[in-house]
Amino acid sequence: MGALMLQGTGSDVGKSVLVAGLCRALSNRGLSVRPFKPQNMSNNAAVTADGGEIGRAQALQALACRIAPHTDMNPVLLKPQADHTSQLIVHGKLRGTLGSGNFRLARGALLPEVMDSYRRLQAQCDVVLVEGAGSPAEINLRHGDIANMGFARAADVPVILVGDIDRGGVIAAVVGTRTVIDPADAAMIRGFLINKFRGDPALFSDGYHQIETLSGWPGLGVVPWLPAAVKLPSEDAVVLERSTRSPSGRLKIACPILPRIANFDELDPLKAESTVELSMIPPGRAIPGDADLIILPGSKATIADMAAIRAEGWDIDILAHRRRGGAIMGICGGYQMLGTDIADPHHIEGTQGSIAGLGLLEVQTTLTRSKSLRQTTGSALGAQFSGYEMHVGETHGKDRARPFAILDHGGTDGAVSADGRVIGTYVHGMLTNTGLRAAFLRQFGSLSDGIDHDTVVDSALDAIAEDLEKYCDINSMLTISGARP
Repeated sequence: MGALMLQGTGSDVGKSVLVAGLCRALSNRGLSVRPFKPQNMSNNAAVTADGGEIGRAQALQALACRIAPHTDMNPVLLKPQADHTSQLIVHGKLRGTLGSGNFRLARGALLPEVMDSYRRLQAQCDVVLVEGAGSPAEINLRHGDIANMGFARAADVPVILVGDIDRGGVIAAVVGTRTVIDPADAAMIRGFLINKFRGDPALFSDGYHQIETLSGWPGLGVVPWLPAAVKLPSEDAVVLERSTRSPSGRLKIACPILPRIANFDELDPLKAESTVELSMIPPGRAIPGDADLIILPGSKATIADMAAIRAEGWDIDILAHRRRGGAIMGICGGYQMLGTDIADPHHIEGTQGSIAGLGLLEVQTTLTRSKSLRQTTGSALGAQFSGYEMHVGETHGKDRARPFAILDHGGTDGAVSADGRVIGTYVHGMLTNTGLRAAFLRQFGSLSDGIDHDTVVDSALDAIAEDLEKYCDINSMLTISGARP
């Protein structure tokens, strides 16, 4: 059985997309492939069929392998929340809360559980493709590391180092990594990839060979800027301020970028509609007064983000929008914020205990110690949907008598105001469903393009795999991994 790990010279060098593309390329070659990330930090998560949660990047990589996501693919997930703390998810389940200081002490103890997941995956396939986190050059974090070289050496997995040429300084980034890391760590690296190149790769030929000479590692390819990557869901919030711009007459949707925003990729299907202008509103900017619809997204810390909405003055914008007859939708944490009160009697999110919501729905939420995690199906607006629930808290109140969705497993979801202009739901991923998205847009006098979002993502994975076959030495990567080309 083979294995190969991609680590980066820094964060956001494109490791997640490269692993996804390689997963699809090797799957297209007829190999059985599994993705793996020992430790992830993200508030964008997916619910797996085995009833847990993992980072959405690993769920996408599983899709690239044409298999269902499983909690073994991301055994340790950190979900940042308020007060410099993170939820610790191990094997898909909430284990507790860690502060920024004690995680560095506690993470080493998680290595046996990481290795258990890795070995289970390894036994199922021809090759495991592993994604690192951050960079091995962060030598201040090396002690107790389970995300990069700590895992690679424990599992004896060879490493390919990825450098991002688009940000500049890629020669120094790759060669500098060799300089600062421990020689035993450096010995795990068997080659490098240059990612995000714009223009003619021949122009970088001299630099490429200089990296080979100075680092002693062979180059395995120069990957161009991959246009299909923009069609994939992103885990990284740095993309959020890139709004779509459409001609006048399109449905204008505004979504504030909350400090602890979660699962924002579920708005991608709306962003792709030609009839929609989606604006992600950063802190310091008012929510536009001409918006037709405001969407309050998911949040990892609802009370803290509700306070942030007031601090930004967004509550004034939202209430004025409502008085003008505008529509508002809240998803998960956003749904909780639409209610009158959010109570935290067990101090799940911190010491505050409670906060008043926006009061746009007659519902109240109490945060609970247990977490609802499940894939779900049902109907809303006359259309069928599939999605997932991932939330802490129970919501009750008289507007629940007008649910947004009827669930197939029994029961209802969400709440709707008496005039139908305010909607709250706990179900993530609804808008991916073509029929429901069309019905949703019709409510606001807009037509959907009718494009199947899942097909768009799948086609993008194929396009990326095709480019990687063209620009990377995948045969050499497979040889390094111990799997047969």
